[in-house]
Amino acid sequence: MRGDNQSFLGDPPKEFILLGVSDRPWLELPLFVVLLVSYILAMLGNITITLVSRLDPQLHSPMYIFLGHLSFLDFYYTTTTVPQMLVNMGSSRKTIIYGGCTVQYTIFHWLGCTECIVLAAMALDRYVAVCEPLRYAVIMPLPLGQQLVAVAWLSGFGSSLVQVVLTVQLHFCGRQVLNNFFCEVPAMIKLSCADTAVNEATLAVLVAFLVLVPLTLILLSYGFIARAVLRIQSSRGRHKAFGTCSSHLVVVSLFYLPAIYMYLQPPSSYSQEQDKFISLFYSTITPTRNPFIYTLRNKDVRGALRRLLSRTWRFCRR
Repeated sequence: MRGDNQSFLGDPPKEFILLGVSDRPWLELPLFVVLLVSYILAMLGNITITLVSRLDPQLHSPMYIFLGHLSFLDFYYTTTTVPQMLVNMGSSRKTIIYGGCTVQYTIFHWLGCTECIVLAAMALDRYVAVCEPLRYAVIMPLPLGQQLVAVAWLSGFGSSLVQVVLTVQLHFCGRQVLNNFFCEVPAMIKLSCADTAVNEATLAVLVAFLVLVPLTLILLSYGFIARAVLRIQSSRGRHKAFGTCSSHLVVVSLFYLPAIYMYLQPPSSYSQEQDKFISLFYSTITPTRNPFIYTLRNKDVRGALRRLLSRTWRFCRR
């Protein structure tokens, strides 16, 4: 009996049940349509910006290196979660295997932490562009932009590795039902029947380092930018400077506000019924809107997109 009990406590479940909105069947079809359309738009928009930023020579600068990686992150961010959600909404079995769940929250955490640092690097780039325009090429050369991107990816991977090592050791005591749309670290900690103090403390430290520190850098950067812009005499110059930064501020707000709400609260107080919709927002809606925000508000990206479409059209007519 004792051996069976230890096996029961120690062996992970073969699969998890993702409730999603199964308790509201009337919501499944409209949500399925919204997710499908959002995913298609996110794929088209983020793939387009990734290609444009790499193929257009006029966009080979740190700002567009960051933008290309942001779009690349957003594409895989949605791909990690949305296909599984669509399959579950179209099926009576709302399950995900244990290994698939582990891969999902590992990649999701990795990409999310990486995006936090990429957004901070973009804010630093905008600070140099607005406050030190004549020295921009010296302070922010192309190799530095590539190094900052590498630091972002490695930092996100390190954070994710620590989380996955701790999370796979959790015991669930036969619990399999996740009141969420996908597997996420706070939801896994909440589901566990074991002592999760170490997991909660580690998550809090990593969030403070990889979310609050980049956010502080972003706020400081835009504080200096605002002060510099207010000193510009011409209204046209102020408008141009604000236009350069406004799209990034919108993206930062859409990403950080729900992420801070989700990850700064202790998992023990995690309200799955409410928070699963917040998770759905920042994992799906935000990555879908980002490429359109940048495309509509950035004339360089619009120009590069027109040039790419023109070259593609000429190639197809041959």
